[in-house]
Amino acid sequence: MSNETEEKIGRMQILEQNIQNLLMQKHQFQSQLIEISSALEELESTDKSYKIIGNIMVASKKEDLKKDLESKKEMVELRIKSIEKQEDDLKEKTKKLQSEVLSEMKE
Repeated sequence: MSNETEEKIGRMQILEQNIQNLLMQKHQFQSQLIEISSALEELESTDKSYKIIGNIMVASKKEDLKKDLESKKEMVELRIKSIEKQEDDLKEKTKKLQSEVLSEMKE
């Protein structure tokens, strides 16, 4: 196997690690999105609302809390989309390198 092929295999491994890191980040943001959606759902079915600040819970206006949660939800959705785009780019690069390595190994 040539040095160039070995280098490509090393780059593929790094790309795979980067994909795994992105998947973990995406999972964390998806968990946040579920929590935010759940909080928005609960907010609809209650008259009183509270916001946790540090170690205390403070009464909050339902409308303000809803705006805050919707803003956070939007931000998390944008981050997930960004991560998915990065993930697709990395997968495409990995696929290209893999096909190059396979063709070099056949020679």
